[in-house]
Amino acid sequence: MIELTARPEEFRLKEVFTISRGSRTVATVVHVMLRDTESGYVGHGECVPYARYGETVEGVVEDILSCRAEIADGLDREALQSRLPAGAARNAIDCAFWDLEAKTAVRPVYTLAGIEAPRPVVTAYTLSLAAPDAMREAAGRNAFRPLLKIKLGGNSDEDVARLEAVRAGAPDATLIVDANEGWSVADYRAMAPELLRLGVAMVEQPLPAGEDAALADIERPLPVCADESCHDRASLEGLKGRYDMVNIKLDKTGGLTEALALKAEAVAQGYGIMVGCMVGTSLAMAPAVLVAQGATVADLDGPLLLAEDRETPLDYDSAGVHPPKTALWG
Repeated sequence: MIELTARPEEFRLKEVFTISRGSRTVATVVHVMLRDTESGYVGHGECVPYARYGETVEGVVEDILSCRAEIADGLDREALQSRLPAGAARNAIDCAFWDLEAKTAVRPVYTLAGIEAPRPVVTAYTLSLAAPDAMREAAGRNAFRPLLKIKLGGNSDEDVARLEAVRAGAPDATLIVDANEGWSVADYRAMAPELLRLGVAMVEQPLPAGEDAALADIERPLPVCADESCHDRASLEGLKGRYDMVNIKLDKTGGLTEALALKAEAVAQGYGIMVGCMVGTSLAMAPAVLVAQGATVADLDGPLLLAEDRETPLDYDSAGVHPPKTALWG
């Protein structure tokens, strides 16, 4: 029999993290454990409930625990895909199932998933939204990193000043920009040539998800990546002609199972792949490292933003983020 438990946990951030929708000083996650009472093995998963998608910590925990009796009666990872919708609750359970399956089979998750052994992946490091001087200082502290992700989403004049400040602080870094749905069409038109001038490689979700049809009629001089507009495979049909890339996050797809399927389908349809994250611990990033293999962009810096992490954290160095140790996950 499989016993399911779930609990909220908080991890302090190193500093205030700000995007166009607000600021935070802690990362609140939900930790799921699936315990096989016969073997004693425990599978672990983590999710980050996200208010942007109508999720709360309490609601996600309730959704997770609603599956307790069914999992005890034999509901498995495959059946879970139709039992819960894509989102944070399913993600934590799905990843815990993968971890438990790996421990039971004494085989790593990547072999169970039929993918090659993972390697370190260069990851973006996120600079949160702030005044230009503060962003220049933050860029200078992180200028050694090869890829910086810049949170923008004010008006276009302010965002140009922020971006110029970051470029001055980190002249050699590759830059990508995330507007978090914070621009209008006019803002995007004003920003696009400035992004090119400052050597930005990609822009993520410039327009609100419900208003992104306008992207089909706007020149896209640099790749535009769908984030809030892309959740799972069902999203792809609505992205045609609007986006060049998709950002795959396990808290949106509802777990590793759908994330791998979304990646395969998106590649088949010609989209570039970005693999991103919410602000969570190494446990949340671990399965995403598998999805990020071969991706155009990886943005798995959640643990780098934390003042505290799991006991067996992921390793980050000049090669990027390394695959997880089995003591953590998988």
